[in-house]
Amino acid sequence: MSEKLLQIKGVTKTFHIGGMLSKKRLTAVDDVTIDIDAGKPVILSIVGESGCGKSTLCKMILRMHDADEGDIVLSGHAYRDKRHYNQFLFKRDVQPIFQNPYESFSMRKTVDTYLFNTALRLKIAKNMREAEVLVDETLKSVGMSLAVVRGKYPTQFSGGELQRVSIARALITKPKLIIADEPVAAIDASMKMNIVNLFKELKDKYQVSFVYVTHDLSTAYYVSDYIATLYRGNLIEYGPAKEIMDNPAHPYTELLMTAVPRVGEKWAQAVALPDMEENEYALTSCKFAPRCPYASEACRRTRPNMVVSAEGRKVLCFHPLGDTVFQVP
Repeated sequence: MSEKLLQIKGVTKTFHIGGMLSKKRLTAVDDVTIDIDAGKPVILSIVGESGCGKSTLCKMILRMHDADEGDIVLSGHAYRDKRHYNQFLFKRDVQPIFQNPYESFSMRKTVDTYLFNTALRLKIAKNMREAEVLVDETLKSVGMSLAVVRGKYPTQFSGGELQRVSIARALITKPKLIIADEPVAAIDASMKMNIVNLFKELKDKYQVSFVYVTHDLSTAYYVSDYIATLYRGNLIEYGPAKEIMDNPAHPYTELLMTAVPRVGEKWAQAVALPDMEENEYALTSCKFAPRCPYASEACRRTRPNMVVSAEGRKVLCFHPLGDTVFQVP
């Protein structure tokens, strides 16, 4: 049995929304299980339309939210074991890259300040001289340099340039895992592929795995080793990226594939059907059944089990598509 870098084990997160008299329960992440092997770095893309639970799941991995049920295990250490949690080591091992780079930096501070602070406060560098060498080396790995960045404020960079600085900042600690939450959503279309290409290069150079969260299926197809599709908080399909997208087993993934945009474009609004969201979240049967062309009575009455193929593909469906053979584990 291979060792695991990250294990997401049946995690659930519920929020209560609305006022005192109209408070409603929303299960944003519902019994999700995914893992990433240790040893060989991979890019796992978590895809789905807005509101599917992608960012909530990311925040749980980053310890910004606690799971209500289930647990997350990083390199053998369970998040629920608060007694042995070392925030210092966790920040070394897990680094975030957020959607809007301009929100990651104060307009009142020079960008290099953040890079030096990361190197010194997390004790990656012993002194300022070592920090300068490390920061310059890391910036060069993303196509920048300390000479270009030093003394400049965030507004002096384009969105793509500043996101590269964010990536460099994340790499300073030489992390085991980077959580990239919609990292190209706020960047010009011409720069999007440059950033995702960079992820592929850095994965091997730094031996770091990525959780890449996106609504952009075209970049997910290009950059991913594995894809996990979320729908209304449920993990509905998981497996190798090429297999998932060339031969989808879940009707929702099939629907998404018919709406794959060009790089940088979002899915058509028709896919989201926002007026159905609240009712679909509340379903205890298959949440996709109301708009699934293959739905049966079983789909409308009962939640399907996760079925697994011999190759490790997973699908949450009574009627998997294609010729892959699935069995209930």
